[in-house]
Amino acid sequence: MNFDRITVDPAICGGKPCIRGLRFPVSRLLGLLAAGESKETVLQAYSYLEAEDIDQALSYAACLADEEVVEFA
Repeated sequence: MNFDRITVDPAICGGKPCIRGLRFPVSRLLGLLAAGESKETVLQAYSYLEAEDIDQALSYAACLADEEVVEFA
């Protein structure tokens, strides 16, 4: 899957995945949605974000959640 709206740059937010090179980590966006904020509310609060950013952040999270988990005793 191609995540062209998710960028990783060691000089931005310590290398955390961010939205389009902005200082807006994917984790912050996902946290807002998990806390119950709607897409519309997020887009109004952060005018520099686009609906496609939210969609891709959700797809990115789904991809990460699909990774194999190894549990240690």
